[in-house]
Amino acid sequence: MKKLILVGAMFAMQAFIQRPAETPIPLCQTSHDMAAWAADANFMAMHDAPEAYHYAGKGETIKFSTPDGKDASGFLIKAPKKSDKWLFVYQEWWGLNDHIKHEAETFYNDLGDVNVLALDMYDGQVGTTPQEAGKIMQSVPKERLTAIMQGALAHVGKKAKIASVGWCFGGMLSLQSALLEGKQAVGCVMYYGRPEQDVEKLKTLNVDVLGVFGKQDKAPSPEMVEQFEQNMKAAGKQVTVKMYDAVHGFANPSNPKHDATATADAYKHSIEYLKKKFS
Repeated sequence: MKKLILVGAMFAMQAFIQRPAETPIPLCQTSHDMAAWAADANFMAMHDAPEAYHYAGKGETIKFSTPDGKDASGFLIKAPKKSDKWLFVYQEWWGLNDHIKHEAETFYNDLGDVNVLALDMYDGQVGTTPQEAGKIMQSVPKERLTAIMQGALAHVGKKAKIASVGWCFGGMLSLQSALLEGKQAVGCVMYYGRPEQDVEKLKTLNVDVLGVFGKQDKAPSPEMVEQFEQNMKAAGKQVTVKMYDAVHGFANPSNPKHDATATADAYKHSIEYLKKKFS
């Protein structure tokens, strides 16, 4: 009996012993919404390795601080004159490669007086095969993605009027960016990215959304896109969907399955939409 009392007292004392300051309890990091897709062999099979491309146009790499205490970077093409208009460009799952820099310049040339910032959501990593891209996309915590967006918002300032565009992984990020931008958001274009499914979150959007998707896509599938339309309606928000008879990633010129006709039409709608938002 005495032994039982002694053991009980020892456990009671341990409950009150504080953990040493040098061994804090680690915080969990959560996965983003497309992490599970990145681990799926079928999703990987939808992405052929991009063709080699070298960008040698306008722009410069910049760095800015983020709330998690790290630096982030992006590819910036400044407007000819000082402007509070900003377009955030979000990469595909490959990373901020030369193709995305070229896309950033294309939007810049057509928008005119808008600063275009392509954000590096992988902190310098770039995948050249589906396997590499999948591993990188899975490895980036949701908290880091959010911190990079928050850092970019702080960098451009509270007076900035912001629109966003992105493809695949970046399509999802474009919508998440619009949610984060609050009243600073003026537009959002998402190409075949996973839509936000939480109606309560969608209710906080301050802009309508232009969504570009493919009928032959399976991630997101046409059914998921239809559900997104219903969710946006339930949230009291507007979404315009342009659906093309094309595969996932059809708008990427470096994709062997690139659909030039669908890409041109989608871009026409995207640039018209963005010009109206920045007018």
